Amino acid sequence: MSEPFRNKLEQLNKFYLPISKMIHDEYLKNKKTKVIGLTGGQGSGKSTISNILKIILKEGYSLETVIFSIDDFYKTLKERKIMSKKISSLFLTRGAPGTHDTRMLHSCIKNLKSNKFKKTMIPKFDKSIDDRCPKSKWVKVNKKPHIVIFEGWCVGATSQKEKDLITSINKLEKEKDKKKIWRKKINTELKNKYQKIFSFIDKLIFLKVPSFKYVFKWRLLQEKKLRVMSKGKKTMTDQQIRNFIMYYERLTKHMLKIFPKKANSVIGIDKQHRLKSIKFN
Repeated sequence: MSEPFRNKLEQLNKFYLPISKMIHDEYLKNKKTKVIGLTGGQGSGKSTISNILKIILKEGYSLETVIFSIDDFYKTLKERKIMSKKISSLFLTRGAPGTHDTRMLHSCIKNLKSNKFKKTMIPKFDKSIDDRCPKSKWVKVNKKPHIVIFEGWCVGATSQKEKDLITSINKLEKEKDKKKIWRKKINTELKNKYQKIFSFIDKLIFLKVPSFKYVFKWRLLQEKKLRVMSKGKKTMTDQQIRNFIMYYERLTKHMLKIFPKKANSVIGIDKQHRLKSIKFN
């Protein structure tokens, strides 16, 4: 057996099969649609893991799975421009809680779980133009799924204590959020609208990156792939990415601190971007 094949087989047995079994066991409790939250820092591998789990759940357990990202529910550029004028200029940049269409997201998940399921349209967001795609490119779900994998960098996140908002965590907050309006609004959104959405989650899987500095490294790799796929459309430079991830720093570090105990399953990612450990809480 070749070394690459042996490594893949080891990953399958150590990580993907136990996680798939956890999801299957959850479904068997009442055989109703289950929402699996999959969260972790940017570039941690959420999309790849989601797709592998979908295959195993289909082939191994005959479970139909729908995957979507919280990223596809970003508000339109026009909506974020209005937010940036009314609340804080920092809300023009997509990413933080407050920049998602929570009403649409709540409605979508609620319908997918409902016993009175109706055909659902899941939006798509084009990051190369920083705006929502036209409805002709949205994903249509015609049949009620057994499993919904809801992935995203802040899925399941909880709000911070007020005292934790006092000190600026990076240059962005220090220079552009001096009155703490942006971070406080994010915290309020998390505490209220987002918790109503996250309450739909039946099991939460956390991909634990080594530290925040690897988010930049792996986000850079993502952008390089986007540059190839975008075929001349606007993408970000390395420095723009460095500035961009500052918007994610506070919450990512907060999640790294509390999620190892909060999540139902924690998968450790090593510095070489490999799945390294797994723990069930």
